[in-house]
This record gives sequence, structure tokens and C-alpha cells, in this order.
Amino acid sequence: MKLGTIRQTIVLPGSPSEVYDLLMTTKGHVAFTGAPARISAKVGGRFMAWGGYIHGRNLKLVPGKLIYQTWIPSDPKWPKGHESRVRYSLVVAPRGTRVVFTHSRVPREHVGHLSAGWKESYWTPLRTYLTSR
Repeated sequence: MKLGTIRQTIVLPGSPSEVYDLLMTTKGHVAFTGAPARISAKVGGRFMAWGGYIHGRNLKLVPGKLIYQTWIPSDPKWPKGHESRVRYSLVVAPRGTRVVFTHSRVPREHVGHLSAGWKESYWTPLRTYLTSR
């Protein structure tokens, strides 16, 4: 299987702790996505987002700075048993938080739609939520 990597850098309003809490708490994730989620805030803990479409586990967490997780969609076209990896690095920026995002080990045929999906399903709703508070 050929694998690819998605790299995106986004600046979001709000502090790194606020962005981290939205991504890493059930309440926060539900608030910005509007979809069911269960998020463990512990290393080794599991998460589920978007009503079960995405699941995985936390590999490394540094509150306000770093999230590193396995990431598996419930997509019949996704290779059975294959775990991709997502990494969010959060850094203070002049207008909020710079998120340096990497989604690695992505089967090549999924890179295009997942790249667009991160923008549509994460960065846009996060920006909207943080701006409207």
C-alpha cells in the first residue's frame, strides 16, 4: 500500500490551551463540531468523533502544545486494521494559535478527500466557534 502525508498550517483565534481543550475534551469537540464524540484526555486513552466515523487512541499529549494520535475512519474503503497518525503542534501566534498539523501514513487514494475534509470538518468549524464566543 502506498502512503502519503497531509501537512497543513492554520492560525486560529484563541490560545493554544483553548484550541487544545476543544480538540481534547468531549464537551469541546461536541461544541465546535455539533456531532457526537467521546474523547479521553489520557495517553493510551481512546477517542471517537463525528458520531463514530473517526476513532483512535492518544499516543502523546502535552496540554496546550501537542496532540499525537492514531486515526482510523469507519470507511469501507479504508484498509482494514490500518492506523494513520495525526499530530497537532500548537504554538502561540500573533493572532492566536498556529496549528502545525500532520496526518501521516494515509493511504494515497485517501489523501485528497481527507485534506479537504480537515479544512471543512475541523479548521473551519474551529475558527467559527472560536470567533463567535
